[in-house]
Amino acid sequence: MFEFAFMQRTLIVGLFLGMSIPLIGIIMVNRRTSMMGDALSHTSLAGVALGLILGINPSLGAAAICIVSAFLIETLRERFPQYGDMATAVIMSIGLGAASILSDFTPGGNSLESYLFGSIAAASPSDVIVSAVLFLFVLMASIFFYSGLLNISIDPNLARIDGVHVRTINSIFTLLTAITVALSAKTVGILLVSSLLVIPVACSLFVARSYKQMYIMSVALGLGFMMIGLTMSWYMEIKPGGAIILLATTGLIISALYARFRKIKHKNNRMAEI
Repeated sequence: MFEFAFMQRTLIVGLFLGMSIPLIGIIMVNRRTSMMGDALSHTSLAGVALGLILGINPSLGAAAICIVSAFLIETLRERFPQYGDMATAVIMSIGLGAASILSDFTPGGNSLESYLFGSIAAASPSDVIVSAVLFLFVLMASIFFYSGLLNISIDPNLARIDGVHVRTINSIFTLLTAITVALSAKTVGILLVSSLLVIPVACSLFVARSYKQMYIMSVALGLGFMMIGLTMSWYMEIKPGGAIILLATTGLIISALYARFRKIKHKNNRMAEI
């Protein structure tokens, strides 16, 4: 596996994305905007199709569409806070409609299909550089805005009163979310990347006892799911996105069972003390 250059690139890209995606996922889950990842991943398909039609890098087209869509969703959520979910659904519907029309004009259906479920042969040298730079930005933003993000996750209004620049932080992570989703489409797949944004965080919520532990566990699980899933994809000759998400789903079930077992054990210990 390691003797092939394309697999080396894929594993390196997976290494960086495996850490970047959960860091973004934590923010989305805490902001209660988990469905934004699903909307962006679907609308990015229109950008991929547009890139294939224009003969440019499809990831650039996906990134452009994702950025526009992400800020449109944020704008609609701010203007109409009571209809936040509806704004996400509307943008996703528009993106899917555009993608369905553009797909009829794309040269070669296989190229578009590889973005739907991911491909271990799709990573290019430029993807390695971009994924590394993206990880550095996501990591630095997560560390620098750690306290602000914690306050926002508790209550955005109280965070504003406390002097947190909520709008600035939200804008930065909205941009990073859009770029992360667009770049992940090649490896994980457009239809599955939103699951990887949420499932590692969900696993950590069952097990972690603090906000800091949730951060560490989410990144560790996301990285593990990504690297093991890519390895399974190579040896079992299956789509990487499916392998990664099925592995993550298994991890989620195990985490839920562990949390249930821990709760029962704690209850029994309390009964024994009484």
